[in-house]
Amino acid sequence: MAKSKKKVETVFLVCDETGDYNYTLRRKTGGEKLKLMKYCARLRKHTLHTEKKK
Repeated sequence: MAKSKKKVETVFLVCDETGDYNYTLRRKTGGEKLKLMKYCARLRKHTLHTEKKK
C-alpha cells in the first residue's frame, strides 16, 4: 500500500513596504494568511511581510 502525499504549496512572503519577494515557504494548504515581522534587506530593518501565492 502506497503512502498518500501531503498537500503542500509554495508561498512567498512579500514585504508590505517595498513589495519585494524576500522569503519562500512550503506549507500545508488552507488556513489563514501569514503576517510576520521579517528582515527586509533593501530597507535594512524588520518590516511586516504577508503571504502571497505567485
